[in-house]
Amino acid sequence: MDSDDLNIPEIDFEVSFPEVQAHYIHVKMSIKNLRQPYVDLKMPVWSPGSYLIREYAKNVERFKTVNAVGDDLVFHKTAKNIWRITTHSLDQIEVHYDVYGFEVSVRTNFFDSDHAFIVPTATFLHIDGYLKASSRIHILPKENWARISTGLEQIDQHSFFAPDFDVLYDTPIEVGNQDSWKFHVAGVEHECAMVGGGTYDKDRLTKDISRIVEEETRIWGSNPNKRYVIITHNYQSGGGGLEHLNSTVLGASRNAYQNENSYKAYLSLVAHEYFHLWNVKRLRPKALGPFDYDRENYTTGLWIMEGFTSYYDNLIIKRCGFYDEKEYLALLANDFNIVLNRPGHTIQSAAASSFDTWIKYYRPDENSINSSISYYNKGAMLTAMLDIKIIAATEGKIKLDDIIRAAYEEFFLKLDRGFEEDEFQNLAERIAGTSLDDIFRAAHEDGELDYNTYFNLVGYEIADINKDTATLTLGITTNKVDGLITVATVEKGSGAYDAGLNVRDELIAINNSRLDIKDKELDFIMQHANEGDVLNCLIARDGLIREIPVEVRRSNRKNHVIRPLQEQTFLQELLGKIWLA
Repeated sequence: MDSDDLNIPEIDFEVSFPEVQAHYIHVKMSIKNLRQPYVDLKMPVWSPGSYLIREYAKNVERFKTVNAVGDDLVFHKTAKNIWRITTHSLDQIEVHYDVYGFEVSVRTNFFDSDHAFIVPTATFLHIDGYLKASSRIHILPKENWARISTGLEQIDQHSFFAPDFDVLYDTPIEVGNQDSWKFHVAGVEHECAMVGGGTYDKDRLTKDISRIVEEETRIWGSNPNKRYVIITHNYQSGGGGLEHLNSTVLGASRNAYQNENSYKAYLSLVAHEYFHLWNVKRLRPKALGPFDYDRENYTTGLWIMEGFTSYYDNLIIKRCGFYDEKEYLALLANDFNIVLNRPGHTIQSAAASSFDTWIKYYRPDENSINSSISYYNKGAMLTAMLDIKIIAATEGKIKLDDIIRAAYEEFFLKLDRGFEEDEFQNLAERIAGTSLDDIFRAAHEDGELDYNTYFNLVGYEIADINKDTATLTLGITTNKVDGLITVATVEKGSGAYDAGLNVRDELIAINNSRLDIKDKELDFIMQHANEGDVLNCLIARDGLIREIPVEVRRSNRKNHVIRPLQEQTFLQELLGKIWLA
């Protein structure tokens, strides 16, 4: 349907909560100025920033449509997420439907008697061909709900405006009695909305988040927002985050704010998602906007978007003074340990991990450790090498900060478009005055760089302190549930892998000694085994008993640390201070 030949429709949404205790909300969509024989209404199948087809339309129920006087109109589905309505060129129609939401995450609807977290991609329909149409959203809260937190432009107490559907789909809405407060920093009004209670200190959070905002604004040169909303869902145990154009949604544990380690981890999460308001929401690969909400949007560039952000989140916390050098280096080393302890790092590159995120990263299975890595962690590793190489090549005059700021100014502020990966590389090399092809090429190849070639430039080294240890293993991890010990993962190249031990096998006995879930007999057996021993594992597989001989082998598990070189030149010491300043 050619929207250029048609009038732009007026769209209003009304959201009410008559059955919210049963996890339903009701949506009324009013469309005026339509005047066409039929209209296709579509719901996105995924949310930007979370690269998985989530089939949001599955939660739409009791769909009906009427004309201006309330008479039913005919409709039928033409695809899983498309409703075609016969409108007879009427000027006005109404669409009514209920949406079910009861999945706890930062990217899915959750409704109950206490609050409603509305994910617009999972809630609001758009007219095919009219993503650029504006809309008004009217919220009718429950009688005892007092607050609405969202980054949408406010019209009145309960009404909001979205200039187009890309903005609407990227702006979550929290409705309930969340603890909300506002503060100004970097010329931007910020709102913190805490859902579910918690042991947080408002004054401390305001002060610490302000430091993060100031540092990130300094890196990028300017802050693109007038207002920014941080919605945090506090659970008994929670985590995760999702970035949006002028807001973020975080998950946290409500009682973790009084623990210094978990509090700093929360600040790092804030730093990560806030960094995204530049890196991915504005500076982005071409594939990530404008979006196609009907299918996957493929890019190899998530190692830049998420990898750069994962490198900077903890570095920013270090710069703000929350982490000392030892803490920061331990966190950076953890990225190396996560990747290099997965056999999958030998067969999947950071770029391939990015491209296949739709089928791998968000759909892990029992073999994921052997077949894949995370572009978050591997991207952070490569980004550290990039930063170090730039610092060394320019004798500290230029850092990665300067590269990303220049890219933001070039591709977003000046050209207002996404970039191709080679364009980003060319810009970085031009500013740094040196080739960075080794790192960009490594992002697309299996295998690893010689990381000490880079760390040594700034007076540091990465070392595996497990290298000379003789820890023995079968190459499995186990679950202990309902009195049973079952195999959870089998590591490629281990004795268990070669012997054919399977995930979900129940371990009954080893060398005729029965295993007991209440003790650590398996650990005891391994402590007294020798390399090359063959242990006879009695298992049950799908109810059938069998015995599998498994060879004990030396563990390949690495434990990397990043530490200063014992002897440093003056230049190494200087560059190291610039790197971690």
